[in-house]
Amino acid sequence: MDTIMLPFSPRFIVLTICAVVTALLLLVGIFDHKVFKIVVIPLAIFGALTLLGIRDLTQKNHAVLRNYPISAHMRFLLEEIRPEMRQYFFESEKDGMPFSRDTRALVYQRAKMVLDKRPFGTQEDVYREGYEWMHHSVAPKPRAEEKFRITIGGPDCTRPYSASVFNISAMSFGALSPNAVRALNAGAKKGGFAHDTGEGGVSPYHREMGGDIIWEIGSGYFGCRNRDGTFNPELFASVAGDDQIKMVELKISQGAKPGHGGVLPAAKVSEEISKIRGVPMGEDCISPAYHKAFSTPLQMMEFVAQMRKLSGGKPAGFKMCIGHPWEFLAICKAMKESGLYPDFIVVDGNEGGTGAAPLEFMDHLGMPMREGVNFVHNALIGIGARDRIKIGAAGKIATAFDMARAMAIGADWCNSARGFMFALGCIQSLSCHTDRCPTGVTSQDPIRNRALYVPGKIERVYNYHHSTLHALTELLAAAGLEHTKDLRPIHFSQRSSTTDVRTFAQLYPTLRPGELLEGTQDPRFREAWAMARADSFQPAG
Repeated sequence: MDTIMLPFSPRFIVLTICAVVTALLLLVGIFDHKVFKIVVIPLAIFGALTLLGIRDLTQKNHAVLRNYPISAHMRFLLEEIRPEMRQYFFESEKDGMPFSRDTRALVYQRAKMVLDKRPFGTQEDVYREGYEWMHHSVAPKPRAEEKFRITIGGPDCTRPYSASVFNISAMSFGALSPNAVRALNAGAKKGGFAHDTGEGGVSPYHREMGGDIIWEIGSGYFGCRNRDGTFNPELFASVAGDDQIKMVELKISQGAKPGHGGVLPAAKVSEEISKIRGVPMGEDCISPAYHKAFSTPLQMMEFVAQMRKLSGGKPAGFKMCIGHPWEFLAICKAMKESGLYPDFIVVDGNEGGTGAAPLEFMDHLGMPMREGVNFVHNALIGIGARDRIKIGAAGKIATAFDMARAMAIGADWCNSARGFMFALGCIQSLSCHTDRCPTGVTSQDPIRNRALYVPGKIERVYNYHHSTLHALTELLAAAGLEHTKDLRPIHFSQRSSTTDVRTFAQLYPTLRPGELLEGTQDPRFREAWAMARADSFQPAG
């Protein structure tokens, strides 16, 4: 039985007004029969609105209606019932940032399993600079029925993980509401894909639903830290040994704010968050901009190897947004020198990120995902290590085309954060950092996050994943391919100008195996490789 809560809040002002006016009109009509005929029409109107508001509060399909009864219908009126008003007076299907209305609508439709086709041809300007497309084949293949999976785990890994090629990217409990975490994890369990915890630790809401977990460890070492904020190996081992945790991931940096730490003010450190993160109440919860457990590339590789050992041989890797090229190449040199390799690397792009960040960081710091993925892919080829290390891509991935494009230039699998947020009902209100999320996805306010009805959202998370992979199989079949492993840069092109077209093979050339070790002349790597040092992140010379 759903509970109706009516706190004094501006979110319920329309319902409150309707209920009060209905009651007053009803009383007037009862006590003064002469004016009943006058008030009967407004009584019917306000009474109907009141009943509509009560229905909005108790229904479970639309989170925004549960939080904004009656008034939220104006949004649906403008966006759904009267699309021509939206088109002519507000924005087109291709407008809207960071995700266009068209992309958001596609996710909603796939999550709800409703028609996701479009009529009357593309609205893209196919002759604009930057337009990209995938080549099809005159001999298309039958659509693959298998769920594309890859095995993650190199020679040093004793418990490799068979992962879906599409998973939930890192988002912490605290950034997401309890119900959002529940729905994501349960959807992942039903669909057989993985859910990255983010650096906020493994919460009870992750464990409750039983879905596969990738445990991300950030610079705050939440859930495996000592009182002074340093890494605690024993605590890490006790958590990482849980069978629900399939991989362990060291977070070096993230797309939204690479090189930037974070602070959760003491006032927001609840008893629950204190317990999950292992931080004291009454003090600021700090994620430093740098790691205390290591300070050189060699030490970083030793730490990744330690994570693998402490977890019982599970795949261990790291996530980063590429910054100075020589720093990642220094990590590559450390791999060769130490013989210690990660099992995977997740490359985050500067276009990614659900977390709040300063505008300068969000807009202008860090390498975009595609350049980052291709750089890492080539660097690993160049040191002869690509076969043993898998690459994940994260950064504004929401559709099958986004996935195919990332895989063609080096990714083995893709992660999505905001795509799965849309599947939960996110409307891109851009209020994630205010605790006033209108759909309860990112709010810790229990009244707001009650709007997110978990059983219904589990199905939508599952449907979005399933439908996106279905679309991916159709793309591959149309291109004459059978598996995501078959994707190559030659399968994509980009319009460099109104008259010039270049294939991705031209835009993203590939190094020869071992080329960095032999001494490359590729301008993307030559100088940076010379500057890289295994014993320091500082450049040589």
